[in-house]
Amino acid sequence: MNLDFKKGNGLIPVIVQDYLTLQVLMLGYMNEAAYESTIENKKVTFFSRSKNRLWTKGETSGNFLVVKDIKIDCDRDTILIKAKPQGPTCHTGSTTCFKEETSQGFIYSLEQTIHDRIDKDDEKSYTNKLFKSGINKVAQKVGEEAVELVIEAMDDNDDLFKNEAADLLYHYLILLKAKGFKLEDIEDILKERSRQ
Repeated sequence: MNLDFKKGNGLIPVIVQDYLTLQVLMLGYMNEAAYESTIENKKVTFFSRSKNRLWTKGETSGNFLVVKDIKIDCDRDTILIKAKPQGPTCHTGSTTCFKEETSQGFIYSLEQTIHDRIDKDDEKSYTNKLFKSGINKVAQKVGEEAVELVIEAMDDNDDLFKNEAADLLYHYLILLKAKGFKLEDIEDILKERSRQ
C-alpha cells in the first residue's frame, strides 16, 4: 500500500478497533518499519514516540492486538486496524485507552465464544453438547426458551423476563450456528428491510 509517511514527518496515526464490537480501542503512530512489522507479524506494532523505538502492543503484558483487517483512508495518511484484543488494551486494565467500558457489540463476542466452543469440540461445554445433539434439539430448545419468555412477559417480574430473554438470545445464536449462519446475515436482511 502506498502510504504517505511524509505528511506527518514519518509517522501516520493508527486507529485500532475491536474487530467484533467495532469499539475504538486506542490510537497510536506507525512509521514505515512499524507498519511492515505489523503486516509481517500480524500483531499491531507502533513507533513509540516516548521510547523512540518500535513497540508491539502487548510485548510486556501479553495483551497483543492481533490484526484482522487493515484499511487506509482516502488521503493515504491514516490507518484503521481491526484487531482481536488478547486482553485489556489499556495499561490501566481498561478495555480501551479511552476508559470506555460498554456492552455494545457484546453479542458478537458472545457469538464468537459460541463458535469457538463448537469448533474446538469442547466436551465440557453445554453449548457444544447441545449443538452436537442435532438441529432438532437446538430448534426445540429455542422454542422452549421462546415460550418461557412469553410466559414471563405476562408477569411483572422484570428480572425473570430479562433472564429468559437472555436465554432465548443465547440459544438463538446456537441455532444460527447450527444452520450455518451468523448474526451478521440476519442484520443484513433487517438493513435491507429498513431501506424499503
